[in-house]
Amino acid sequence: MQLRPLGHSPLSIAPLAFGGNVFGWSVDEARSFELLDAFVDAGFNLIDTADMYSSWVPGNRGGESETIIGKWLKKSGKREQVVIATKVAKWSEQPGLSPVNIQQAVEGSLKRLQVDCIDLYQAHEDDASVPLAETLGAFARLIEQGKVRAIGASNYSADRLAEALAVSREHGLPRYESLQPEYHLAGRVGYEAALEPLVRREEIGVISYYSLASGFLSGKYRSEADLAKSASRGGAVRKYLNPRGLQILAALDAAAEAHGATPVQVALAWLMARPGITAPIASATSVAQLHELMGAAQLSLAPDEIAALDRASA
Repeated sequence: MQLRPLGHSPLSIAPLAFGGNVFGWSVDEARSFELLDAFVDAGFNLIDTADMYSSWVPGNRGGESETIIGKWLKKSGKREQVVIATKVAKWSEQPGLSPVNIQQAVEGSLKRLQVDCIDLYQAHEDDASVPLAETLGAFARLIEQGKVRAIGASNYSADRLAEALAVSREHGLPRYESLQPEYHLAGRVGYEAALEPLVRREEIGVISYYSLASGFLSGKYRSEADLAKSASRGGAVRKYLNPRGLQILAALDAAAEAHGATPVQVALAWLMARPGITAPIASATSVAQLHELMGAAQLSLAPDEIAALDRASA
């Protein structure tokens, strides 16, 4: 597996990340262990989660995903084979990016994950109520304490990310080495307009989420009738059911047929080939589904195929 550097951090990751939002939600502990074993045994290493996962599930309070990952790490003995990424700021029990909250939140995450150090600790969202120097200073202390190896930002605007980078330079503080934005074939403008030039110029790693546009890019949803296939995803997918969306699916179908692949694999391979993208994040609820996702890393799209996908999704 060809690993890619994550920004200027000491971390190197495989070109596909596993999204841990499903742990404790759509997959139970036993299935989570199966998925994690299959993912790591295939040579992939980045597992992305957050302290708030999966607080939205009735009966959950948050921390379930980290807890499951921690139990798996202890049982499997595979800590040295993985890069663990988690986040702070969006959990209602420990919200925001104040230094006090960051210090308290990291202790909880370390305990649930059963690790001494988090490889990538990310600000889950911006917190404009706290000066960036204070937030970055708190992260700096965690790195000094050996509790965190590198830091990243999620859901930051280009202006705020640029400001954070300037603050890091001015005060000699660690910088955000990664960005986690929403980015996929069906949603390109938000990232490409301002964030992409910034992260490429600053050589910041990018681990994109919603890589399959809530499942739309799988090709399973091509009409209003298809939306009934998933009560949870129907609403999120409906906005893509338009001439442009169908045009994207047609381009995915063409590339998939040419390679004996699936639209899912082509959509992920397009992301992996995008300059500046380190690894898209994707989740699976079965080992068979995971193998389909991982197959994308073996798919090399030709320049004309990438251009066709670019045109269809423009």
